[in-house]
Parts: sequence; structure tokens; C-alpha cells
Amino acid sequence: MRKSIVVLSVALGALGLTSLASAQQRLPRECRQEIRQLCGTDRSKIRECLQTQFTDLSGTCQDEVWQRVETNLKANRKRNARIYDRTAQMAPTTSLEFGQDERQQVDFYAAQASTTDRPALVFFVHGGGWSIGTRKAVQFKPLHFTQQGYAFASTGYRLLPDAPVEEQARDVGRALETVFEQADTLGFDHNRIIIMGHSAGAHLAALVSTDPQYAGAAFEAIQGAVLLDGAGYDIEAQLDDRARMELPGLYKRVFGDDPERHRALSPIEHIGGPDVANWLILHVADRAISTRRSTEFGAALEVAGHTADVVAIEDTDHGRMNRELGEDNNAQTLAVDAFVREVLD
Repeated sequence: MRKSIVVLSVALGALGLTSLASAQQRLPRECRQEIRQLCGTDRSKIRECLQTQFTDLSGTCQDEVWQRVETNLKANRKRNARIYDRTAQMAPTTSLEFGQDERQQVDFYAAQASTTDRPALVFFVHGGGWSIGTRKAVQFKPLHFTQQGYAFASTGYRLLPDAPVEEQARDVGRALETVFEQADTLGFDHNRIIIMGHSAGAHLAALVSTDPQYAGAAFEAIQGAVLLDGAGYDIEAQLDDRARMELPGLYKRVFGDDPERHRALSPIEHIGGPDVANWLILHVADRAISTRRSTEFGAALEVAGHTADVVAIEDTDHGRMNRELGEDNNAQTLAVDAFVREVLD
């Protein structure tokens, strides 16, 4: 296989139908005919079809589709770069390694305006469908949180197909342990940590916050968890809902067919043990699948005696929920700031 089908699913989901339709129009005639024969002519169904049946195309057509998708992704990155430029992006104070892979690093940003010698830490886990993404895509967050008086960290982790989800969660846990163990040197309070994740990163943050095996000694330092528009809190339920999902085959390809593995990697299955006590679960108001999973997960946490605020964010989308966190006065920033103050101060 020329490219990971998981990466294709995430790429098509990120591009959206309009960009995919535009890319398709630039394909050679023979490849367009292949796609019509495989997927029909209804543009609203072509993306879903390609996500699940891409490998049924000829090798030549697969290469052509990938070339167009990658061209569109590069154009999107250039547009997104203008957003990153507006953030006056900070350089990390330091970067710490917790493994041999280049992705096994965590960037640390020291607090700028703390009222204490040992500020608390906000620890971020990026998203990307468990197969793309980088710890560097933090947009406004480091500047925002460090100016609020908190230290900030953003971790990388190995991705599919090189590392299964279990290893990704272990990477996140090792990264958290690494900064925890060096708290005195880094200059933050190792007993006051908020873990935050977006999308697949929300799943990993939730898993680390409900299953103590991953974070080790750092687990008890996690005072709260912030989840940004995740949907992977109950893997079995996600697979049952696959017909209504934005990425129909993604969860099956990422998590496989083993029900025991599904349960082991579902944060909701671990509730009732030594869970993190305080939760803020944000979801895009009109994204049905994250609304459903967030509501179910929050309810289960409440039943277990934890504090879990589930908040719908209007007038945003899956990407903007994360990308615009830290901008002044948007709903997700106000909600996160209030939660962080309540838990840490």
C-alpha cells in the first residue's frame, strides 16, 4: 500500500467535500472514470466511499488521488500559516526527550507572569486521528497560558502506522512523567497539572486520566482534564455508530476488531478506579458524534462521583475549537480559563 489508509481518512476529513471535489476535477480522465465506477456520481458520497474503498482503485489512480490531496493539504497549510503568524508564537523554554524517536519530545514553556515560585502546569496533547499532527501546532496556547501565570507543555508521541494507540498512550504518559520528574528544574509545581487534548489527543488525555498504568507516578498530580471535541471515549460505541460518523472506517482501522482491545482503550471503561477528579468536556454544538460521546462520558464520570462539566460550543467547528483556543473572549477560551482557575488556583 502506497500510503496509510488511516492517513488518507484524516486528510480527506480535514479537507472537506469541497476541496475533494475540486481535487477530483483535476484528476486524469481515466482516474475520474475509475472513481465514478467505484463510488458513483453523488459528490456527497464520494469522500466516504474513498475513505473505505480507496485500495480498490488501481495503483496509478491511488497515486493520482494522493498527489491531488497532498497538493490541497499544502495549500491549506499555507493558509493556516497566516493564523500561526498572528500568534507571535513563542519558542519553547526547553525541549525534553523521553525516547529515541523524534516525536518522543515534549516542549516546555515557562510561566511569564506567575504570582508564585511554583506555578501550575497545563499539559497539551495534539490531535490528528492518531496518525498525523505535531507538538508544534499549539497556536495561541503557550502565550495565553504563560501570560495567565501557568507553565505550559506540548507533547509529541509516535503515530500510526509506526506505533499503535497503546504505545501512543504510553508516550503521552512518559512525557508527563518526564516533566513531572524535572519539575524543580523546570520551575513548576509538580502537584498541580491540568492535562488537555484535542480530538485524538482528547482520547489519549482521557485514557491517561482514567487508566493509571500510563502516567505512573505523575498520575496523582493530574488535578483536572480538559477534552476538546473528542469522540473516542467509548470505542465500541463509536464502531456501532460508524454509519453516522464523519470518518466511517477510521475507528475500525485504528482500533481493529478485538472487543477486549476496544474496552482496554476506551476511557469510559476505566471510570470507577482512581480517576482524575475534575473534568471539562467541550464539544462542537452541531457535531452530533462528539456531542453524543461527550455527554455519555460526562454522565459516567458524574455517576462515579467526579465533577464533569460538558459544554457545547456554538459557532465553531472541530478545527477552530482547538486552533482558536487562547484568543480573547471566544467561548472555549472563557470556559477553559474558568475551569483552570477553579481547579488550580
